[in-house]
Amino acid sequence: MAVPPVPQARTAAPVRAVRVPLLVDVVIGLLTLVALPLALVAIPNTISVVAALLPPGVSQVDMIRAHGLALPAMLVTVPLAAVAVRRFRAAPILVAGLTLLALADVAGGYTDTVALVGVLRVLHGVGAGMLVPATLVAVAERSRRRVLLPIWAGALAASLLTAQALALWAIRDVTSWQVTLQPYPLLTGVALALAAAYLVLWMISGDGGTRAEGEILPANRPTSAERGRLALAIVPAAAIAVLGVGITFDWPPRLVVAAAALAVVAMLGLAALGTFEGQGGRTLAFVNVAVGLVVLPTAAQMTYIELGGPLGGPGLKGLWVPFLVAALAALAAAVLAGRAPDAFTDRMTALGLAAVVAGLCATWLLVPAPSGTPLVVPFVLLAAGSAVALVGAFRTAGLGSAMLGLSLCFPAVLAGFLLGTGIQVNRLRDAAETARGNGNALVEGFIDALHMWAQIGGFVVVGVIVLSAVLTRRAAAAPGNGQVVIPAPTPSPEEDDGARGDDRAAR
Repeated sequence: MAVPPVPQARTAAPVRAVRVPLLVDVVIGLLTLVALPLALVAIPNTISVVAALLPPGVSQVDMIRAHGLALPAMLVTVPLAAVAVRRFRAAPILVAGLTLLALADVAGGYTDTVALVGVLRVLHGVGAGMLVPATLVAVAERSRRRVLLPIWAGALAASLLTAQALALWAIRDVTSWQVTLQPYPLLTGVALALAAAYLVLWMISGDGGTRAEGEILPANRPTSAERGRLALAIVPAAAIAVLGVGITFDWPPRLVVAAAALAVVAMLGLAALGTFEGQGGRTLAFVNVAVGLVVLPTAAQMTYIELGGPLGGPGLKGLWVPFLVAALAALAAAVLAGRAPDAFTDRMTALGLAAVVAGLCATWLLVPAPSGTPLVVPFVLLAAGSAVALVGAFRTAGLGSAMLGLSLCFPAVLAGFLLGTGIQVNRLRDAAETARGNGNALVEGFIDALHMWAQIGGFVVVGVIVLSAVLTRRAAAAPGNGQVVIPAPTPSPEEDDGARGDDRAAR
């Protein structure tokens, strides 16, 4: 009589062990695809577009300044959240970050003062800054990270490209300026529900089904070297944040450009000298600086130019197809890069950045465009190239280096905005002096500013490719350089986890 229950007991545990981790991976994948766009759409400052809807007596300059606090808050939060997520795990940090976004969205519909707008935008920035490292750690913890990590990289690249357009799409034909404070409340609710489901599944499955994997739990405790590099990354982040706020107080554009350029040099220096996991970590830091510097700032300028009006662009309705194609291309390219042989890992990073340079060149050649079709070329090159470069760099770096790279990515985004804005202001001033009532001169000034920024960004990315290659060769030629290279995952996730855990234990 006791025999029948025995096989039932033996089969029930494996079914649960297989199904629960698979469900966790599915939830994490969906959460990544929803949370990263939500985090990035908090970056653009769109209050000027609906300035006519502001209440009488409210200063537009003060409102623009308050609305612009999200990105400075975000880039300071990322390195702090990177340390927290390594100590407390990803699930609770994800829930906390999305809760902040949800609270800011709800309160946004009732605010009517500049001070409260500033508070809510800071909450948006802090919540977004928590989501980015938390989603990365969540996918890196999983045994199926060979698929999940490319999805994360592709989603980040697509979100960087489309953030400005998504922020503008949310406020088209609105009758209330508060919409800028709650662009996608329904999507925020969906993300929060997915995060809650992930938290519950993570608790049910015993730390997400990874308790037996040798790599995960030790890797989740940041080393003193990692904490030191992340603390050092706060310095350029804070400096760029001060510049981002200072430019709203009419600081001289040339001073802002010079200071932002100096901050970019400092970030590249930190990427070159601040690595602690071998050449792979250095390359990943370089890629994050390059991608952050050019993708979102360039796409934002392109989006504004193509909105229509005096520039004659296709408008948002004509841009959604190129953006959709580019987003799908980024995800597909990232997944393919994740499955490429190990021998192509270093080449993928260089080829991805080369594609970004090609996208900047296409921007110079094809923008402005009377229709949205030609814009598929620069959009796809920028998004897919960034995704491939990120995947290639992630495959040769550890989780600590990934956190440092993210801590440099978003200061680079703000630096790109400052450089692009400074170039634009200088170019428009020159155009205004020579226009003499000719409106076309100002239009040409906008276009020339974008083309100039695309050229400068292209040269910077080429410099990053060359610098990374030179440092890689020197590190390879140096005897006893102590470089640590983490191999790409093999087709068997379980075997890969064991191998990685043994490698970290040996180290």
